[in-house]
Amino acid sequence: MTPTSYTTIEEIQLRKAMLQTEIQKDSNKLSNEWSSLFKKPEALDRKASPTKRFNSLLSTGAGLFDAMILGWKLYRKFKK
Repeated sequence: MTPTSYTTIEEIQLRKAMLQTEIQKDSNKLSNEWSSLFKKPEALDRKASPTKRFNSLLSTGAGLFDAMILGWKLYRKFKK
């Protein structure tokens, strides 16, 4: 970034206002991303179809099984 020279107070106030709007936009974007990060999955919603629930359960089970197999392999490899 290059330093900017300002000649009047109005230029400083304008730049400050522009920076505040950019900060507010970034803050809103960040809060939206943060809230979507901890959003409850659709499959756990009461309105979800049984197919979505089953798919979610199957996917979670497959992930847990994969983690268990990986853990077992690592345990056997580093047992000593």
